[in-house]
Amino acid sequence: MEFTITFLKIFFWSIYIISPLLIFLSCIIITLGQIVTKIEKWNKFDGLYWSFITATTVGYGDIRPVTKLSKTLSVFIAITGVMFTGIIIASTLKASEISLNKHLDPKMIEKIKSDIDK
Repeated sequence: MEFTITFLKIFFWSIYIISPLLIFLSCIIITLGQIVTKIEKWNKFDGLYWSFITATTVGYGDIRPVTKLSKTLSVFIAITGVMFTGIIIASTLKASEISLNKHLDPKMIEKIKSDIDK
């Protein structure tokens, strides 16, 4: 349980620190999504939904752009979404690494390293 608590503290602290960047990327996704919404004449909620489904690269296909400009903007939404997701994944991995190093016995770490080297 200590590992989990350490992980959560480190993870949420890192998210707090990088939140301005995450908010900025979210604003780009939302803004581009709303531009596509106007071009495609969707309602605002559908545009918001579509932009985050596109940003997470899920792409259900229930709503899709048909104009060239909208399709081009969707590429930028997807690229921005990959950056957003990558930052969160990097924070998760780093929090895991720090937590493991804090809670693993140094002798066990050396044994694992020696087993890997064999």
